[in-house]
Amino acid sequence: MAAFDVVVVGAGIIGASVAFRLAERGLRVLVLEKNPAPAMGSTGKSAAGVRVQFSEPANARLSWESIQEYRSFADRYGFDAGYRPIGYLFLVPESIWPSWKEAMARVRALGAPVELLDLESAGVIVPFVTDGLGGASFGPADGIIDPHAVTLAYLHLAREHGAIIALSEAFLRARRQGGVWRVETSRARHEAPFVVNAAGAWAGQVARGAGFELPIEPVRRMVFLTAPATKRAWPLVIDAGSGFYFRPEGPRLLFGRSNPDEAPGFREGMDWAWLESTLEAALFRFPWFERYALDRKACWWGYYEETPDKNPILGSMPGQEGWVNAAGFSGHGVQQAPAVGEAIAREVLTGCSPELDPFRYQRYSHGRALGERAIV
Repeated sequence: MAAFDVVVVGAGIIGASVAFRLAERGLRVLVLEKNPAPAMGSTGKSAAGVRVQFSEPANARLSWESIQEYRSFADRYGFDAGYRPIGYLFLVPESIWPSWKEAMARVRALGAPVELLDLESAGVIVPFVTDGLGGASFGPADGIIDPHAVTLAYLHLAREHGAIIALSEAFLRARRQGGVWRVETSRARHEAPFVVNAAGAWAGQVARGAGFELPIEPVRRMVFLTAPATKRAWPLVIDAGSGFYFRPEGPRLLFGRSNPDEAPGFREGMDWAWLESTLEAALFRFPWFERYALDRKACWWGYYEETPDKNPILGSMPGQEGWVNAAGFSGHGVQQAPAVGEAIAREVLTGCSPELDPFRYQRYSHGRALGERAIV
């Protein structure tokens, strides 16, 4: 039985960030990944956006710290994170515009750049129908990264500090005995005082393998792409009322909209029936969208890892000594991975990481579920 200080379950962008931060502090780290390569789950299927525009300051803080790392990634580590500050433009319904302005003021208080725009000014950036809107906000530091490249970079750095990355080795079960977790996988048995559950959409299954429940479920999401057309220097645009979003992807437009009626579960394949509703939302706000043709072969699907309040569950699990959660991001994992990796490492080493407090599991029993409004 191989002994480590920490077993990290999952080699997506969160698990990779956590592994690097732990290994660089001198801990013996094992990363378990059931797939034959890293970033094959939600990380590799994401729309790759990063933003600070959240209604909850706790989310904005994690994202802003992460964006600052992404934009200096090459200088820090010698790898290109693919960060491009194309900006995020939120089109905000009139009903929530007053509270949205207050939320963006809190984001700016963290030092993150956000601009409030009237509809006429926002229309200069992207043409849209103004019906039902109260205003817009723009984050000039928001943009996109290359999640796959970042994940591989973190794992490379973790290996340089002695971490072992075990691919095609699935977590099966674990039990606490003698002050350590005894972890059984599809290939071997390991033991470590700490386990970090960074298994993304599979985090609930991993927790059940350790004998307890964690309210994280997979929910399928579609990403559609148009056929190549004229390249436009547009930002990532979100119609906050409908949840429809789009951004440029080379000469294409990448777009989507979460289906609120999609039941949790490991459903696979494209839901082409959801395309009609997605396009209805697109054409209502952006009539010019009809000029674009869909490339069905370029579209893909993936999983959100959702919690009851659509925010991650982070930090030590009550009643489970040595078990640390780092999952349930509901679409925000790529945005927050660098800051979360740092915070989880401090949690393991010291048992205390205050920036994780709003996201701890205990918020559900204490009636403190996060009311984040900027869920896309």
